[in-house]
Amino acid sequence: MSLDAIKNFDWQQELFAGLLADRVLLVLVLALVSLGAVMVASSSISLAALPDPGYSDPWFFARRHLVFLVLGFAACGFVACTPLALWRNYGWVMLLAALVVLVLVLIPGIGTEVKGSKRWIRVGPINLQASELAKFCAIIFFASYLSKWHKEIKANSWAILKPLGILLVLAAFILMEPDLGSTVVLMTTVLAMMFIAGIKLWQCFLLMGMAAGAFVALILPVDYRMARLRAFLDPWQDQYGSGYQLVQSLIGFGRGEWFGLGLGNSIQKLHFLPEAHTDFIFSVIAEEFGFLGAVVVIGLFAALIVKAFMLAKEAIRQDNDFACFAAYGVAVLLACQVFINVGVATGLLPTKGLTLPFVSYGGSSLIISMMMMGLLIRVQKELQITPRPLSEAANP
Repeated sequence: MSLDAIKNFDWQQELFAGLLADRVLLVLVLALVSLGAVMVASSSISLAALPDPGYSDPWFFARRHLVFLVLGFAACGFVACTPLALWRNYGWVMLLAALVVLVLVLIPGIGTEVKGSKRWIRVGPINLQASELAKFCAIIFFASYLSKWHKEIKANSWAILKPLGILLVLAAFILMEPDLGSTVVLMTTVLAMMFIAGIKLWQCFLLMGMAAGAFVALILPVDYRMARLRAFLDPWQDQYGSGYQLVQSLIGFGRGEWFGLGLGNSIQKLHFLPEAHTDFIFSVIAEEFGFLGAVVVIGLFAALIVKAFMLAKEAIRQDNDFACFAAYGVAVLLACQVFINVGVATGLLPTKGLTLPFVSYGGSSLIISMMMMGLLIRVQKELQITPRPLSEAANP
């Protein structure tokens, strides 16, 4: 896309046209962020009211969440207004941005350490989580790279080494924080995008086996990770120690039964369940709205993920490679993160600190999730208007 085309681009018109391009996508996002705003307020009110942590305001987290939501809508609008050709042509800039923030977060005095992990960079009143931004940047970069080189990847088995090397560098920096959960999500997403790009089946199985072996090697020597694994296998064996968080989460599910205790009536959020407004907010949802409420929430996420996969399929039909890889990457990343968060809360997976997109409290997660929705909105908009290869649209 030329500089003159960028200058003459009608951003306001593109924003409203993009938002109205697919009302189903818009309704699903609004439903999830509305649920998130309500549940953050409900699950955090007792914690925020305590004077000891320094909040002394029952609505402390709710107010901040709404501010993050406004910033998220602004970021969503910016991404929805940006032509896909611009993202495709400057994917390398997104890779550099990801590397810069992942390096900065490790530098003493810049990265903020919380509970032994350096995952945040203080930007004014906001803590920017480096790995969250890196996920979005990685989707853009690999969608750009694969859209240009997928034919070579199909034809030459060795062509996979370059993108794989870049992925390993990103994963290594995230592991230094350390953040094993984000590493799993990032690697799963990019490997899925590479599979769609045409890597051979034996290569896919080989990479999956290598990744599984690497994660086993990362878990076994680390005491706190092994403690989490033992707590996952039998949380009741140490229900007041390493298994405490999972036990309290399961109690929340048990209290909710079929229809829940009602909004605001959760007992586990009253200082029994740690991180009730972040990593374990799904347990509070199940306690207050019951099994049926939890199923509805999972259904909303499933509909959103299926919608993203449908956009990727339509992009393939219209021979729009970048849109296909971008939409597919967003779909896989959301599916992984939702599966891990819900799996941890229900005891299906070992405890890991990953937020529930759109719902959990956390500025970086919410803003980046909204940016990914902006990308899907833009994909939908361009698929309706430009049913021709993106390589032709990139240079008007």
